Amino acid sequence: MTGARPLNPGRWLGVPMLFVVLATILFAAPIRMWGLQLPEPVFAMVPAFAWAVIRPSILAPFALLLLGLFLDTFWGGPTGLWGLSLLVAYASVLAVRNMLTGQSRPMLWVWYAGACALSMTAGFLFTMMDSLAMPSLVAVFWQFLATALLFPFAHRLIDRFEDADVRFR
Repeated sequence: MTGARPLNPGRWLGVPMLFVVLATILFAAPIRMWGLQLPEPVFAMVPAFAWAVIRPSILAPFALLLLGLFLDTFWGGPTGLWGLSLLVAYASVLAVRNMLTGQSRPMLWVWYAGACALSMTAGFLFTMMDSLAMPSLVAVFWQFLATALLFPFAHRLIDRFEDADVRFR
């Protein structure tokens, strides 16, 4: 293994943010096959999980707030809904970060799905409190499932930058 490279914020924060924005826009395209539309996963959950696992940073929560604001604006939701939901996921993963060290890929996927479930539950509750109506549980479940299937991208992001954290050396 070569020496550890310092984390450049443009590489580990900016590039994933750009991919999240592009993927969100792409999957919102009005493409229908057999009457079904593309799923709308919360692509921002990938960096929310990976950034907390890679290393604590003062910049990551602000980047997640920006991504959340983008999602709120793009999807037409209440301002702050997705920013707060992403921060719930980030904070929960950050709290158990030491337990994630050395876990197998399937176990990390379980932790990722748990963070997705926590974030979606928070978003569900925030929406209920804001609109005083209950969102569709079926829609929330399908969005959770589509988001949970994005774990390979989170794992790739973690693998790409794991050498920047002294815990992995």
